[in-house]
Amino acid sequence: MRDRVDLFGMPRRRAIQPAFSLVELVIVVVIIGIIGAIAVPRLSGMGKNTGEVALAQNLVILTKAVEMYKVEHLGVPPATALQLTRFTDEEGNINNSRGYPFEYGPYLFKIPALTVGVNSGKTAITTAGSPGDDASAGWWIDSSTGDVRANAPDTDLTSTGKQVNSFAVSDILKN
Repeated sequence: MRDRVDLFGMPRRRAIQPAFSLVELVIVVVIIGIIGAIAVPRLSGMGKNTGEVALAQNLVILTKAVEMYKVEHLGVPPATALQLTRFTDEEGNINNSRGYPFEYGPYLFKIPALTVGVNSGKTAITTAGSPGDDASAGWWIDSSTGDVRANAPDTDLTSTGKQVNSFAVSDILKN
């Protein structure tokens, strides 16, 4: 009888052993199975268009920088990458340090690289001709409107068959 009382003479209570019931374990396994059935197909297809997602993000970044440049440069878009990454005056002349008259910019620390197509990895900007005409550049800016596009030939296509150089920020914002 001594074993059933504590030091103060109170009856000892049996310690409750925490455990999961079989029903609880089955429910958890079913929930994990449902999550796996939903998540695995989505995750397995993610690697296919990561370059296109990065392209869309980079287009937004470049378009915002070009728009800011245009506001401070009498509506004229930049013609080179240096005009976005260095200090400029109102006419777009470049300088490495801020000081009158070079009081505008920089708008980006660096130009992002094109992530898809034959010009993938290139960061230069061109304003000549049409997108894809200059193989040395990754980005094309329309010199009259400031519209930013991937500098890719018409033969570079996305996973959905759309021309890479046809993407514009206005298209991205619609989706």
